[in-house]
Amino acid sequence: MSDSIAYNWTDGSNKDFQEFYRKTEEYYSKIVGGIENRRAFVPYNHSDGIPNVLIAYIGDVAVACAGFKPYSNDDAEIKRVWVEPDYRGRHIAKDLMKQIEDRVREFGYKRTILQTRAIMADAVGLYEKLGYSKIENYPPYDNLVGAVCMAKNL
Repeated sequence: MSDSIAYNWTDGSNKDFQEFYRKTEEYYSKIVGGIENRRAFVPYNHSDGIPNVLIAYIGDVAVACAGFKPYSNDDAEIKRVWVEPDYRGRHIAKDLMKQIEDRVREFGYKRTILQTRAIMADAVGLYEKLGYSKIENYPPYDNLVGAVCMAKNL
């Protein structure tokens, strides 16, 4: 199998992205001790409403994804950054984020925003290395315990 990574732009209805959505939902529930501990977050995590999705492939295997959607006139919200465990450590998430940021700039947004959780230390660390800073939690995450919001000016 070749290690060459191909990136494909699509949208939230893509079958590979839908599979990543299912996996991320299971993962998020697991790390917080069950879905009952994240029910308040679930309504804001629908993947089919994400119009811009980037999927990384090695051969014909989808190995990672990230997406973004409009949040305001100036802000695009990054959603569902995920790299399959067997493919982590290859800088795929960093590459996805750079391509997402480039596309967001092309669309005319001035800033990217995202929401994660402190328990996801690897994700927080990645975002900080990429120039993201913690910001005050934005709606709908402003009243959700455990939410960490971050932003990067483009």
